Amino acid sequence: MANRLYGEDGMRELDQRAMALPGLGDGALMERAGEALLQALTDAHPEARRVGVLCGPGNNGGDGFVLARLAAAAGLEVVVHAGAPGPRNDSDGERARQAWTGTGGAIEPLETFAPEGAEVWVDCLFGIGLRRPIEGIHAEVIDSLNGSGRPVLAADVPSGINIDTGAVLGVAARATRTLTMIADKLGLHTGAAVDHSGRVRVAGLGLPPDIHADVPWLASRAGAEGLPYPLPPRRPGAHKGDCGHLMVVGGAPGYSGAARLAAVAGLRAGAGRVTLVTHPEHAAFANLERPELMVRAVSAARELQTLLSGADAVAVGPGLGQASWGRALWQVVADWSGPLVADADALNLLALAPRRRPDWVLTPHPGEAARLLGSKASAVNADRPESLRGLADRFGGVVLLKGAGTLVSGGPEDRPVCITGGHPGMATAGMGDALTGIIGALLAQGMDTGPAAAAAAAWHVAAAQHAAQRLEGERGMLAGDVIAALPASAGGLS
Repeated sequence: MANRLYGEDGMRELDQRAMALPGLGDGALMERAGEALLQALTDAHPEARRVGVLCGPGNNGGDGFVLARLAAAAGLEVVVHAGAPGPRNDSDGERARQAWTGTGGAIEPLETFAPEGAEVWVDCLFGIGLRRPIEGIHAEVIDSLNGSGRPVLAADVPSGINIDTGAVLGVAARATRTLTMIADKLGLHTGAAVDHSGRVRVAGLGLPPDIHADVPWLASRAGAEGLPYPLPPRRPGAHKGDCGHLMVVGGAPGYSGAARLAAVAGLRAGAGRVTLVTHPEHAAFANLERPELMVRAVSAARELQTLLSGADAVAVGPGLGQASWGRALWQVVADWSGPLVADADALNLLALAPRRRPDWVLTPHPGEAARLLGSKASAVNADRPESLRGLADRFGGVVLLKGAGTLVSGGPEDRPVCITGGHPGMATAGMGDALTGIIGALLAQGMDTGPAAAAAAAWHVAAAQHAAQRLEGERGMLAGDVIAALPASAGGLS
């Protein structure tokens, strides 16, 4: 349950179950949320003496009023900005508001908000139920807060984030930390939300584990802390023939690097043998610095058909191009019956002539996903979970939708896996090629498509974190650094 990511429907069910527990009605659960916020605030900013709280009209605002009262009682100087009271005088949020003013607490209007009025701000404006874009004074306040550089702790969810999709509803608070209540949410970890959530921590609020039973959840979470599926085991007497033969097909003239990166990643990810099938123009030089790599020059599709008979899995697309050479090779690979991962130009060629098969892994970034769906990248990013479903329904197999908070279809209980823990150092050329090689290597070692894609993506993130630690920074990290870190980062993941 710790790795489950919920959406609005599941969280509403959990909230109702929690408030129905003995002793947690009539605002008691909100008191726990306020206590958790105060603890998170003081843990992250022990030096802060003046705290600001932005409160909205619902229960999220109620959490803020509880926090304000508790923080003032603890000796902190507290400034609260809020709009008009909500429509229900008997709601938990309104009672929390009255308890704050009943202790002498002041409420300043949102119109007078000034970020410099506090050392750190707590965003309690809007929670999980927001369905329309934020506008008016609330948008002005959030824009001012985002531009201030002040640290922000978001209560449950940064205001303006859709917890089902990670999309921004008009404008969203940019938090440095998010303390999310009861359970984690998918929308905090994928898409645009990754730039707004900061460091996410879950406050369980002392609820019993069985409260989660049978509550719908949207995805599972995996990353550098552990793979969603174990890597293929190896017996002590294993030899290279037991570890699979991966064939990487790509590298049109002028694009040899992408295919070579994928092939080397396949070696580092444990394939017993890797053959790079590439264009004759550069085949003789492809393994000069990596002699463990086998290279075959192919100028015609019929030559590839012969080579495929010896492969356990194929990775196709990096540097393939869309000219006649790449198109011919793609047709041969697409008709091949073994485990297959398709990336880059293979996906662009697939978009031109769609087909469906149940046993491949497709790894589009949002632009490629848009071409496959006949849509736009902005539409893909607006609802990444729905785009993932659309791709899987149309093309079959397993789909890995790249981007911040990569999503992989076909996870546990047929729900997606959301890969967390990536960092900006991965935003450089060749990272997707490396991931393709890792997936291909795991397929060659006998993993099924879903586990191979999810485990590869999590391992990719773990290696990127390991590489950043070794380099003592993220900026300037190369795909080759991540590939080199694959063996060391696998130790704690198997």
